[in-house]
Amino acid sequence: MSAELELDLTLYPAPVLRRVAASVEAFDEELERLVAAMFARMAASKGVGLAAPQVGLKKRVLVLNPTGDPQDALALVNPKLKELFGPKTVFDEGCLSFPGIFAEIERPDGCRVEAIDAAGNPIQGEYTGFVSRIIQHEHDHLEGILLVDRMSPADKLRNKAALEELVARYKDSKKATPARRR
Repeated sequence: MSAELELDLTLYPAPVLRRVAASVEAFDEELERLVAAMFARMAASKGVGLAAPQVGLKKRVLVLNPTGDPQDALALVNPKLKELFGPKTVFDEGCLSFPGIFAEIERPDGCRVEAIDAAGNPIQGEYTGFVSRIIQHEHDHLEGILLVDRMSPADKLRNKAALEELVARYKDSKKATPARRR
């Protein structure tokens, strides 16, 4: 793997987005490059969170930065949501894999997380508010759960044309790309 890794966003309905991501076993320079590249892709896409399946990788890695300030950057490898707590709140969520699509999603206000950082050090944290919401959203990606799965029927209807356009674009891209031999 080269020193610089460049990642492209994977858009709905690519199958990798529906797969449960595999645990990371090696905590090495390759993982550190992946995490750095995910932060770069997230920032370039003006996002606040990104999970590895969103860049086509079936790995249990997520990154987030709710403010854009480097000190607020957080990478979680093999994260486990140990507890969800607090009142449920509704927020208009978007997703880099669903460009231009937003839906009111209800989630608990807080979460307790156990994870590992990119260097292999354990992390335990309790998060609330916006940071908790980002972690829960990105953790959903590691489980193959997507924004569309959390949408109310009204939000699905409101976003129907945009969702259909993403599906059509995906099908067109598959027709234009010759099948790979395995």
